[in-house]
Amino acid sequence: MAIQLSDKSLLEWAGDSLAIALFEDAVELTGELASLDERFAGLLKEIIAEEEFTGKANSTVFTRVGGGNSLKKIILVGLGKPENLKVETLRRAAAAVGRVAKKQKSKVLGLSFPLCNNDPTASAQAIAEGVQLALYQDNRFKSDPEDKGSLVETVELLGFAGQEEAINRANQIVSGVILARQLVAAPANSVTPITMAEIAQQIANDHGLQVQILEQEDCEKLGMGAFLGVALASDLPPKFIHLTYKPEGAPKRRVAIVGKGLTFDSGGLNIKGAGSGIETMKIDMGGAAATLGAAKAIAQIKPDVEVHFISAVTENMISGKAMHPGDILTASNGKTIEVNNTDAEGRLTLADALVYTDKLGLDAIVDLATLTGANVIALGDDIAGLYTPDDALAGKLEQAASESGEKIWRMPMEEKYFEGLKSGIADMKNTGPRPGGSITASLFLKQFVKETAWAHLDIAGPVWSDKENGYNGPGATGYGVRLLVNWVLSN
Repeated sequence: MAIQLSDKSLLEWAGDSLAIALFEDAVELTGELASLDERFAGLLKEIIAEEEFTGKANSTVFTRVGGGNSLKKIILVGLGKPENLKVETLRRAAAAVGRVAKKQKSKVLGLSFPLCNNDPTASAQAIAEGVQLALYQDNRFKSDPEDKGSLVETVELLGFAGQEEAINRANQIVSGVILARQLVAAPANSVTPITMAEIAQQIANDHGLQVQILEQEDCEKLGMGAFLGVALASDLPPKFIHLTYKPEGAPKRRVAIVGKGLTFDSGGLNIKGAGSGIETMKIDMGGAAATLGAAKAIAQIKPDVEVHFISAVTENMISGKAMHPGDILTASNGKTIEVNNTDAEGRLTLADALVYTDKLGLDAIVDLATLTGANVIALGDDIAGLYTPDDALAGKLEQAASESGEKIWRMPMEEKYFEGLKSGIADMKNTGPRPGGSITASLFLKQFVKETAWAHLDIAGPVWSDKENGYNGPGATGYGVRLLVNWVLSN
């Protein structure tokens, strides 16, 4: 799909479908819209009245123009109340229009949208992101897909001439989101720890990043007993991925993104039972997928911030070599962990990844992980939990999330709850009591960051959607990529 910019008026534009955005309860046609309506003998007023279109956010109506005109169809999309307009409003409206245009088999789509906050750059970028993400279709594993992808070939943004850089930025970010979606959506026999390492190497080759892949022997030398304990039962070798983007000049800041990378999670000897969603556990590398997606985007954007992308990648399987409930593992910082639940494996892999990252002497670390079902119970499927003792870092991540439209909510880190992780024979257990499960998980991770400002994002809910939701279709969402890119750029 090509995103193009146009300075044509509504009356001049020609193509398959022209989409016009209107605010709620402000659908009276004036100016150019009135002229366009007059040109088509009151067709717009008629469709507004017949469909009772009021401009409610993301609502759409469309009508055929006919009569051999150079414009075939007109789509009206609602933006909601003017006082509630955000770039996310434009992103979602563009997604809604894209889906209508696809169903109507429109190859050339024109979009006439207003500016948000009088900012053409942010507005153009959001519109371009929304329509592309909504029209992405993953047909990789279908021999003869019924839906062969978007028929929309060209999208023209009317009134945004000169915003080429915004469109370029949108394309770069969308490429990262799509990579993350593809990784999360692919089955575990397609995306393995070896695959993840190969993709990291490819990103490095394509975009000039530094890459280091630590093999099992390397991890053993570093004392990564927690990570390797999880990897014991898999026939596939674990891979510890470290990608680094460095700007040409001196970096303004040095930060890291750490992603949980379980390419499949059986639960280990605490096996996930029937009805537990074990068949969906290919998504347990959603944090690592977002990390690689962010790496791909940031490598193209080339900000003046040094960024490290790190993930300890393995499977959590069952065999005669598997770690047992009751085993004690020693992490690379010397802390001992009594494993009272082998299905709480992600925090074990993250423990060694965080120790490794903390030693790099960076300004900030953000980890993201499909870590706990407790976070989904607390915040639902659309909102990630934010856990950090650092108010400044929390504020930057909340701002980045607001801009990307990816929702987060800061949760408490109640230190008293760490008592639930105390062990009689080791420094700590890997799980605590059921109440406050996402909080105790974050307190566990906190034990492995000593020097660096750190935040944890629990993305277990929003990494996957069972149904169409805004610019996300059913399946993998690529959650976190745009948020992380915004966070890096804000620094």
